[in-house]
Amino acid sequence: MAAIDHTDVPEAAAYRTDPAGWRLVVGADTHGQQKWTYLPPGPERDAWPQTVVDKYSQGLEIDAPEIPPARTPLEAARNGLRFYRQLQSPDGHFAHEYGGPLFLAPGLIIAMHVTGQSLRQEQKHEIIRYILNVRRPEGGWGLHTAAPPTVYGTVMNYVMLRLLGMGPDEGPMTEIRALMHKMGGATGLPTWGKVWLSILGCYDWKGVNPVPPEIWLLPDWVPFAPWRWWVHVRYVFTPMSYLWATRFTTTFTPIVFALRQELYTQPYDSIAWNAQRNHVAAVDIYSPHHPVLDILDELLVYYESLPSLPLLPSLRDRAIKRAYQHVVWEDENTGYQTLAPVSKAFNMVVRFAVDGPDSDAMRRHAAVIDDFFWLSRRGLFVTGTNGSQLWDLAFLAQAVTETRLADEDNDATRALVGGALDWLDKCQIRTLPPYWKESYRQPNVGTWPFSTPTQSYTVSDCTAEGLKAVMALQALSYTAEPVGRDRMRQAVDVMLVMQNPDGGYASYERMRGSSKLEWLNAAEVFGNIMVDYEYPECTTSVLSALKHFSKLDPTYRAAEIESCVSRAIRWIHGAQRPDGSWYGSWAICFTYATMFALEALGIAGESCANSERVRRACRFLLDRQMDDGGWGETYLSCVTGEYSQHADSQVVQTAWSILALVYARSPDAPAIRRACALIMARQRPDGRWDQEDTEGIFNKNCAIDYPSFKFVFSIWALGRADRYLRELEGGA
Repeated sequence: MAAIDHTDVPEAAAYRTDPAGWRLVVGADTHGQQKWTYLPPGPERDAWPQTVVDKYSQGLEIDAPEIPPARTPLEAARNGLRFYRQLQSPDGHFAHEYGGPLFLAPGLIIAMHVTGQSLRQEQKHEIIRYILNVRRPEGGWGLHTAAPPTVYGTVMNYVMLRLLGMGPDEGPMTEIRALMHKMGGATGLPTWGKVWLSILGCYDWKGVNPVPPEIWLLPDWVPFAPWRWWVHVRYVFTPMSYLWATRFTTTFTPIVFALRQELYTQPYDSIAWNAQRNHVAAVDIYSPHHPVLDILDELLVYYESLPSLPLLPSLRDRAIKRAYQHVVWEDENTGYQTLAPVSKAFNMVVRFAVDGPDSDAMRRHAAVIDDFFWLSRRGLFVTGTNGSQLWDLAFLAQAVTETRLADEDNDATRALVGGALDWLDKCQIRTLPPYWKESYRQPNVGTWPFSTPTQSYTVSDCTAEGLKAVMALQALSYTAEPVGRDRMRQAVDVMLVMQNPDGGYASYERMRGSSKLEWLNAAEVFGNIMVDYEYPECTTSVLSALKHFSKLDPTYRAAEIESCVSRAIRWIHGAQRPDGSWYGSWAICFTYATMFALEALGIAGESCANSERVRRACRFLLDRQMDDGGWGETYLSCVTGEYSQHADSQVVQTAWSILALVYARSPDAPAIRRACALIMARQRPDGRWDQEDTEGIFNKNCAIDYPSFKFVFSIWALGRADRYLRELEGGA
């Protein structure tokens, strides 16, 4: 299969800046921070040479030497690591892009426009280049780079291009606008798009369904109180509710009036805005409104029409103040990064509206905007969080130790391991956020985040994989032990607390509310977002970490750990589908989750030799092995809930399948050998693998890229398979 072509499309090429000017700055302000900066030609650029990462991330030649072709899977894994270690940053982690969603950048650019924040010209050009490069053949954009055009993707990215300086008829803009009008124009936007355009002054707040901040005044015992919602939803809803309640709109400028003319199929002043509240284009709808939500919206619209009642004005004032307080707490808890770029953009507008453009809050928000931009081969884009630093490194640490590549006695490997361990040590969260209790946050001392400790949110599987990585690296003969037993115990304490009563694990918190809260899901483009659901991936990560820890520290909370692991295994049993697979929520999809689940069952002592569950799971995978020996699954599996066969095998999913079969102790050595041969055949002479299709997913409907996976899981799978195949054949 050919690698994805990263050549600029003709309309994007004009916006390419000089690639020799870009530098990735790591850890300048906080641990793990990643910021791209541009140096114009001159002495500073000359004195600051580009690194391998600077060049590789942009798709430039890095002059990596060719390596003799691998004869065995282990040799291929070693060659892959030899290339990949060049990409390690000076602070010890591996900096990668984390992109794919196309609704993130427009919100952040609108927020910057509204609050008076500016981008450098080079940044503007590279954002334009990226957006034009990922435009679909149909002429617009979808929710993410792999999806067909939607009103949300097309309208919001058109607006962003205009705010970045493109004229209404420049390049492909006329064609994009024609597609936008063909789809019905901006009145068909889903709720988040309607809110952003209302803030910008290009849509009327009358056309937005109620987002009442009063819900923050509800007692905690109420079944739908917002503290029970999934964190991403509540931290988008909260600033959005402030902006809706105050009907905040920026100062009208010529671009606003121009967009009012360009975005709609009829004159702006003739639009019946109230009739647009529930008008969402069919192509955008993944989760239709539940009738309960529609009824509540109508009741709230009626509530809004009663300002003369004595109680209501004071209630609204109290609610607005409460919502604002939660925005402030979230900013302070996360170093003004907030949970993710959507909430950051909304929070930034709220702080601008309340605190003012010259406030300390705005200065602190502006200081970390660049943390969310990544420069790729196709241009500059906004990442899903401020990175995936911990997640990527934790997996690599386990890959190099489980394959025993970390045991090989050479300076380069020891430097990689030492840097990784140092980074993991510094990434562990050591103190509580200042307002964790007021914000209903999960206590996080001793945990690891998805990205950086400043962002401060722990995830159950990130803590688990971080702990496993530290234990694996510290078990090597030549490493120090910076993370002591007391700090490991802190991580274990949090993981035990996060288990749900039925044994499963959710992501950021325990499951705090009923799945019936989905009746209130107003984000039409995402599914299963209202509460923190349980996942086989998170459950496996935690139970495996606890089992590894119990071998290292067998007396600490031994009975509780044993009970926790047993309940987690029972949950994994219950989550298996009749066809033998498990549904994955954080990567694609059945292949990914089945790998995790088989790891869990292997830890419980189940294998193909003694477990019908395991045999069914292996049959599921082996039935889908492709003629070339690989596996390939598309993101549509996550969307539809049914396996969607990719036209081409994928290196990453092939690696996941190999690991799954190894965890299951499958006797099908020929299938594993064919899969290894596929990954080895895709390896370039310098040891790298090319980027293929997207790997990740979230909220059932949005794909996201994990470019590190093609290295980490290929190395991991090849090394594990090499040893396992030799065991099957009676070798060492």
